[in-house]
Amino acid sequence: MKADINRRLKVGDADAFEDIFKLTHPRLLSYCRLFVPDLSQSDDLVQECFMSLWEKRKTIKPSQSVESLLFVMLRHRCLNYLRDNKFLYSEIDIQNVKEIDLQHLFELDFTGIERKSIEEELIDAITVEIEKLPEKRKEVFVKSKIEGLKNKEVAQQVGISIKTVEKHLKQATEQIRRELLDKYPMMALLVAIVLK
Repeated sequence: MKADINRRLKVGDADAFEDIFKLTHPRLLSYCRLFVPDLSQSDDLVQECFMSLWEKRKTIKPSQSVESLLFVMLRHRCLNYLRDNKFLYSEIDIQNVKEIDLQHLFELDFTGIERKSIEEELIDAITVEIEKLPEKRKEVFVKSKIEGLKNKEVAQQVGISIKTVEKHLKQATEQIRRELLDKYPMMALLVAIVLK
């Protein structure tokens, strides 16, 4: 299957490209948003990867995982985007992350082995931790961090003050961060970005 889709892509088969797009786009976008939470910017970075894949399709080897290639290209683009736009996070500055942490990010496994990547595990872990939050805190966190509502909008929808929204967000973020860093100490950068 891998060799067949690679062969078809290499000769410019648009259907093969569309199959790859449909199969990988949702996961690539979710992965990109770990680094770049803005949906529009994330989508642009993912689209750039697909354009690059199409342009370089003739260089793909039959044994190479196209999915792995896309994830590696996207990871590079995300980190370059953060660097070029000088994104600083409250606790972790990307310029000062220990070399071993960045090295770990670049060595994440996208070899096509049938197991979850560390990013997928991190997303699953975040979901588990969100479910552990008290009901009101969970509702506030989901509306703010996942649905992307502003604090004022969350306050109106939930029927609480903006200060209470801020309190819930702070407590939820601290609880989730604590649990995630216990499980994924090498993923401090991603945890900081996700919980920003």
